[in-house]
Amino acid sequence: MSTMLLRLSKKPSQRNLELMSNNLQRLHSDGGQSPWLDNLKRSFITSGHMQQVIDSGIRGLTSNPSIFQKAIQGSTDYDEQFADLAKAGKDAVESYWEMVVKDIRDALDIFHPVYVSSDRRDGYVSVEVDPMLAHDAKGTTQAARTLDKNVDRPNVMIKIPATVEGISVIREMISEGRNVNVTLIFSLERYSDVIEAYISGMESLAKSNPSKLSHVASVASFFISRVDVEVDKRLAALGTPDADRLLGVCAIAQAKLAYKLFTDRFTSERWHALAKLGAREQRPLWASTSTKNPLYPDTLYVDQLIGPLTVNTLPDPTMEAFADHGSIKRTIDTDVEAAEAAWAQLKKLGVDMSDVADQLEREGVESFQKSFQELITALEEKLETF
Repeated sequence: MSTMLLRLSKKPSQRNLELMSNNLQRLHSDGGQSPWLDNLKRSFITSGHMQQVIDSGIRGLTSNPSIFQKAIQGSTDYDEQFADLAKAGKDAVESYWEMVVKDIRDALDIFHPVYVSSDRRDGYVSVEVDPMLAHDAKGTTQAARTLDKNVDRPNVMIKIPATVEGISVIREMISEGRNVNVTLIFSLERYSDVIEAYISGMESLAKSNPSKLSHVASVASFFISRVDVEVDKRLAALGTPDADRLLGVCAIAQAKLAYKLFTDRFTSERWHALAKLGAREQRPLWASTSTKNPLYPDTLYVDQLIGPLTVNTLPDPTMEAFADHGSIKRTIDTDVEAAEAAWAQLKKLGVDMSDVADQLEREGVESFQKSFQELITALEEKLETF
């Protein structure tokens, strides 16, 4: 059995963030990693909680359709705006985007001082394009441009899924000087495609508007815990000692190999030519970093993924747990040989990581689409009451 399975999970403290340690601040100052929050709802903004989170050390924020479904359906915070939108003749989809854009703008304004003080390195808030367009390159391109224009803030990042169809959109958005959060990355091969889209997009921008390069920011969101959930399931089905030794190992191993790929590609001569013009690396962002297996430590996917030029986007419980008892040590580029050995062993055992990635991407897209559709249906039903 993996040694990770033998480690006891710690429970986060119930203390408020301001009473906790300065771990989130030290994660950035000592570990070189930017902690971002993976959640947004209107009460965070109106109650002052968002500023408290920033004061604790959080340097950015991500959102997605599932987060907005929970926020809008799970509270009365949006009722007044929705009623006004209904009276103005807006339909459910139009109302959804109006409510989302308001939250995103308000969050961006709160994070703007971080954006300025970090010289545009952090202080970003990410908002995802319509998930129903995940396999429609033309539709995603138009949606991304429209969303970027409607939000109209320099520190917004438009989230685009790393589907096959999304790769060309990523390149196009970067070539136009827009900030992009590439989401739903599950494989090293697709991550390589994402890096190429970013670099080639920046090369195109360098030809058309070189002064814009230093103002473009992008992150590549590599999903972590979902990989272990699926791979552990396949390893457990094998039921052999060799398979058991890989339980809880593979997601971190893949992230370490992704970081090695990042380091290699962003130290190349091709990249240096862009860096001389002010271009900044597309940072790896570790997403889905809450542990799904209760046998794993609750800060596992933070502690083991710390290193320079990285971002970790944290759900509230993981943020609180790390603030309380996380470990700060450079780990992302240690034991890379062990990660490579684990990857080779997976192949030897017959675990097809390409199939794992395809399944997780499909499930990720479908999950966001389901959340979006359910919320729109609920809004449509609510419109009938006005």
